[in-house]
Amino acid sequence: MKFRPLVASVGVVGLLTLAACGGSGGSHEGSTARAPATGPAAPRASAKSGAKSPQDAKPQSQPQSQASASPETQEDTSAAQISTFALDVDTASYTYARRTLQEGRWPEPGQIRPEEFVNAFRQDYAQPADDGFTVHVDGARMPSRNQAVLRVGLQTRGSDAAARRPANLTFVVDVSGSMAEPGRLDLVKQALHTLIDQLAPGDQVSIVSFSDEAKVLASMTPLAARSELHAAVDQLAVAGSTNLESGLVTGYEEAAKAFRPAATNRVILLSDGLANQGSTEWRSILDRVKEYAGRQVTLLTVGVGRDYGDELMEQLADNGDGAAVYVSTQEDADKVFATQLPATIELRARDAKAQVVFNPSVVEGYQLIGYENRALTTEEFRDDSRDGGEVGPGHSVTALYAVRLKSGATGQLAQATVRWQDPDTRNPSETSKSVDVGALNESVWGKAPMRLQVDVVAAAFAVYMRDREAFGLDLPTLGDQARRLAGAAEDPMVTELAGLIDKARSVG
Repeated sequence: MKFRPLVASVGVVGLLTLAACGGSGGSHEGSTARAPATGPAAPRASAKSGAKSPQDAKPQSQPQSQASASPETQEDTSAAQISTFALDVDTASYTYARRTLQEGRWPEPGQIRPEEFVNAFRQDYAQPADDGFTVHVDGARMPSRNQAVLRVGLQTRGSDAAARRPANLTFVVDVSGSMAEPGRLDLVKQALHTLIDQLAPGDQVSIVSFSDEAKVLASMTPLAARSELHAAVDQLAVAGSTNLESGLVTGYEEAAKAFRPAATNRVILLSDGLANQGSTEWRSILDRVKEYAGRQVTLLTVGVGRDYGDELMEQLADNGDGAAVYVSTQEDADKVFATQLPATIELRARDAKAQVVFNPSVVEGYQLIGYENRALTTEEFRDDSRDGGEVGPGHSVTALYAVRLKSGATGQLAQATVRWQDPDTRNPSETSKSVDVGALNESVWGKAPMRLQVDVVAAAFAVYMRDREAFGLDLPTLGDQARRLAGAAEDPMVTELAGLIDKARSVG
C-alpha cells in the first residue's frame, strides 16, 4: 500500500483487527453556503491523476505496506491534520477485479483501487433537498480502544430521467481486431441498441467507430430518427488495429461541432483500452482530452474485454472530467446503459473536492484508504483552477479513514467539508459536517450501520488483493463477515462479494 506524507502513525495492522459489540451515534451538522472563489487564476490542470505516462508512473506491482513505511514518512496530526482529495465515482476497478477472479486469475496490484471497491456498493445516504451534497460522517471503534474507522459519505440528489435537460452524446466505439473476442463488440452493440431506445426525444446521438482510422457512422442525430441510429450501430464491425487517439479526436470534434450550451455534452468511449497505433503515449492523448473537458464536454469510459487497459481508461476519465466503468456481462451492460446512464447523464457538481480536518487534540494519526491518485494539497481545496471530480445525480462517494485516537480523548474528532462548482455557472459552494468521539459505534462488527460494515469488508478485500495483507484480517475472516452481512442485507452485491472472497482464497 502506498502511503502519502500525510499518513500519521496509525498502523494498517491496527485498522481493522476487529471484534464485537455496539455503541452510540451523533454528529454536528454543518451548513451549505456559497463559497468564495479563491486561489490564482491558473490554467486548469488535473490534480486527480497527474496525467502520468507509463514511463512516468511509479510501478505499482510492489506496493508499500504500512509495516514497511519508514518512520520518517509518518507524521502526527499536530503537523498534518488535514486530508484533501478529489471526489471519484469510478467503479471499474471492482468490476474488472470481479471478472479476473471469476476466471481464476489474481488481479494485478496496480489495477486495485480500494475506493472504487467501496463506491461500487449501495450506501443509502440521505439525499439533499437541493442540487448540492449531503455530508454523512460516522465510524466505529476497533478492539483496541484507541483504534477506529471513520467513514465520510457524500450524496447528491437523484433525478427523474424524464425531467433532465437534453443530452448530446457522442459514442466512440473501438472496432479493432481485439474487440472480436466474445463479450466485447457484441456486448457494446447490444448495449447501444438498448440505450438508444431508452433516451428521451430531446436527446441527440453521434456514433464514431475507430480501428486504424476513425469513421463517423452517424453525425449528431435527433432521437426522432432512432432507426438511423440503430442502422449505424449495426454497421459496427471488427477490423484493423487500435488508433485510440484518432477515435477520441474525431469523437470530440463531432461533439464540439454539435455543442449545445443548454444540453449535457458528453463523449462515451467504449473500448478495451489497448491502444497500439497512432499516438500511444498517454501524454498526447490525455492533453487532448483535458482540452475538451475545459470546453464542458465530459467523458465516460466504458471498458470491455478480458485483457483491458485499465490504467489508460481510468486516466482518460480523470482528465476528461468523467468516470470509468467496466462491463463484462449483459447484466453489467444493462445496469450501465439501461438504468444508470439515462438517469445520470447530467451533472450535479463539477470539480468536487473533499477535505477532512482532524482534531489534533483527539486524533494521534490517520490514514485515508485509497484515493492515492486523487490526492490534493490543502491549498488546492479552495483553488478553483485545480481539477476535482464530476458527480452526477444520485451518486454517492465514500471515503474510509483508519484513525488512531489519543487515550481518553473526548470532543470533536473531525470535520468533513465538500466543495463543488455549479455545472453551469461555475459558482462554488461548500457544506460541512463534524463528528464527535462519543458518536463512534463501539464495534464495527456490532451495532455499526450495516452499510459501514460492508464498506469495511470491501475496502479490506481490495487492500488484501493489492498488498497481500488486509489490516490484520485474513481472507477466511473477511469471508465470514461478508457471508454474515449478505444474509442480513439481502443485497445481491454483498452476496457476490462473499463469493468473490471465497474465490480469491482458491485462486491465491
